[in-house]
Amino acid sequence: MKKNIAIIVALISSIQFFGQNYRTEFLEYIETNDTIKQVEVLKKWEIASPNDPELFVSYFNYYFLKGNKEVLTVSTKEPKEDGFILKDSLNNTAGYLASEIYLDNSIIQKGIDKISEGIKLFPNRLDMRYGKIYTLGQIEDWDKFTSEIIKTIEYSKINNNHWTWTNNESVEDSENFFLTGLQDYQMQLYDSGKDELLLNMRNISESILKIYPNHIPSLSNISITYLLTGEFDRAIETLLKAEKIDESDYIILANIAHGYKLKGDIKKAIAYYEKVIIFGDEETKEFARNQINDLSKE
Repeated sequence: MKKNIAIIVALISSIQFFGQNYRTEFLEYIETNDTIKQVEVLKKWEIASPNDPELFVSYFNYYFLKGNKEVLTVSTKEPKEDGFILKDSLNNTAGYLASEIYLDNSIIQKGIDKISEGIKLFPNRLDMRYGKIYTLGQIEDWDKFTSEIIKTIEYSKINNNHWTWTNNESVEDSENFFLTGLQDYQMQLYDSGKDELLLNMRNISESILKIYPNHIPSLSNISITYLLTGEFDRAIETLLKAEKIDESDYIILANIAHGYKLKGDIKKAIAYYEKVIIFGDEETKEFARNQINDLSKE
């Protein structure tokens, strides 16, 4: 019996060893941009260890990189990145030649499908979930982006934030790491500048608060969605909940003051800017003093 156990342990160790070798080899070919060798490694790896979590991650990376394509464009508008200036016969600028990256969604989708398979087998792998979310944001599939975030939030209650990362290593300070990552992804919605995505942002924050009711960044996010749509009372109401959780959070206090300012309640705006002066850093204190001076003139 002991001999059989020893054989099984040795077999598992050898699978892990070969898995690491395949991953190392694959990453080497990523560095050299040798896509033919990448595919060769992936196929050998899949035969040897089809349920290796790193195999799914590597397939995902392969398709993501393959789906990023560079093309040359000619335009009369100056490119954001460096480009070549095209001159006419009079030496005037006639246009610009620049390289541009675009995503081939059909190829990217193959990567999303692979990482989705990995998530089903290894639901605690937060790197897989975040990789999928990031990619959905890159292709601007905002509905699936939002849905995947909410699924991950709901699963965090099931696994109690026992997340793992590459090589199934446990994530330290996992709850904080998890929530911080979600905040970064929500900023993608905000940075898009699309008002219709404010509802997505709100839905995500509300999903977080169902499980983490004292999560101040989510309350702040919800208030922002209301401030941007002119619903000042609802924004202030949400921020006041955050203040009850942490009365010294000067960012929340400043946002409450701003909400009252937009609403036209000068007295309460000044009162909250005074609180900012008590709890804020030097830069924020100076901002609050300037706001009070301006509001006092009205």
